[in-house]
Amino acid sequence: MLFKTIAGFVQLIAIMALLLFAPAGTLHYWQAWIYLAVFGCSSLLITVDLWRRDRELLERRLKAGPGAETRRGQNWIQALASLSFLALLLIPSLDRRFGWSHVPVTIVIAGNLLVAAGFFVVYRVFRENTFTAGTIEIAEQQTVVSTGPYAVVRHPMYAGALVLLLGTPLALGSWWGLLSLFPMTAVLVARLLDEEQYLAKGLFGYREYCQTVRFRLLPFVW
Repeated sequence: MLFKTIAGFVQLIAIMALLLFAPAGTLHYWQAWIYLAVFGCSSLLITVDLWRRDRELLERRLKAGPGAETRRGQNWIQALASLSFLALLLIPSLDRRFGWSHVPVTIVIAGNLLVAAGFFVVYRVFRENTFTAGTIEIAEQQTVVSTGPYAVVRHPMYAGALVLLLGTPLALGSWWGLLSLFPMTAVLVARLLDEEQYLAKGLFGYREYCQTVRFRLLPFVW
């Protein structure tokens, strides 16, 4: 599993770097370098923590993406999520090449802080719930978690992901990149709604949890 973990991490960062620098047509894209550093360091710290503390969860997280789900609908959703994430990187890269946006340095810094904050929320979710697999499934002995971030919203990992995604185009110095948030948000909403139906049918106590924690994704909003 160690080799698979390292290979997966290196592959992800390499693909992201290719998507950021190749369309931009230059390596002189300082926003992308800082973003990759923030993204890579955050991912690495979480991965090391899981390796030391919860290898079963790490193994569950390694099984993810299109083709990993057991239901066809979720495989389609995962495929659309992958395409939306590609757009999240490609649009800022093209923006850098053609100079469409002029984003102040303060906004770029704020964007990177949002990325780090999003990762922190995901980290808190992993600390609270060992059953947060990369696929939608119900594991043996799984129970409903209603503490920590789960006491605020029913899908805190998706909430953290949205914060991360919002920060990405800003960190990359692109206003136009914010457009990719619309399809990505739609995909996340579709995934969590399907996940709720699945868990309500198969996870004891989940319906009652939904009645207690009213908000799915954004506190006091939805």
